[in-house]
Amino acid sequence: MRVKHKPALSEAALQVGRVDPVFVDVHSHVVPSGDDGAQSNEEGLELCRSAAQNGTTVLYATPHVWPMLPLPPEREETIRASHAELARAAAAFGLDLRLGFELTPTTALLEEDPNRFRLGDLPAVLMEVPFHGSLDLAERLAEHIEAVGLVPVIAHPERSQAVLDDQGLAAGMAERGWLLQVNATSIVGYHGAEIEASAWRLVDDGLAGLVASDGHRRARPPHLNEAFRAVQARLGEGANALFDGRALPAGDRVDLAERR
Repeated sequence: MRVKHKPALSEAALQVGRVDPVFVDVHSHVVPSGDDGAQSNEEGLELCRSAAQNGTTVLYATPHVWPMLPLPPEREETIRASHAELARAAAAFGLDLRLGFELTPTTALLEEDPNRFRLGDLPAVLMEVPFHGSLDLAERLAEHIEAVGLVPVIAHPERSQAVLDDQGLAAGMAERGWLLQVNATSIVGYHGAEIEASAWRLVDDGLAGLVASDGHRRARPPHLNEAFRAVQARLGEGANALFDGRALPAGDRVDLAERR
């Protein structure tokens, strides 16, 4: 049976249609970190401003933690300092910039405390599934996250060849209560027709828990509005729940509703 999480929004905010949708984006690469996202604070701030101008109110920066780019203390300190600087600047134009990380499954991460990688104060951790190959290690990492009481947020499963070959794998993850995060770029066809169709299957079958931008650079900015319009045309008011953060589990000192 699929686990029901306590929502991070108030009951008043769950009255769909009473307010314009507010976008909560849990996946972006706007904080410079040495990965393939923003390369400077200046570029990061430009991406943040663009996100705000296109309807995002809460944005999580989620630098990659890759096998070839782990998170030693020095890198983490630099990332947190850049985030703090950008968050102060972004607040001036109404964007709440928070920090998490995007984990690529490795055996080394199975020895780490997942709380280190939480999405801000949310009891959740963003992790990706591999584009190619088995999902076995990804499942072990998700179980490791779950074992300490956190919710795995599974980034872009529609782009995994394993899921493209067998959508039952995505259904199995959703049934375990893991939140499936579909990329906005997949929905609008940025990654090609096959991945676009995969994304829509997850949405249409009710397996997608939320949509996020996975915004990286100027050519692939952290925007959700185009994908929202596409999903809204298909689902009507039901689209709001995929974009406004209500699917996220509540955490201490977290009230996404206050941003509405």
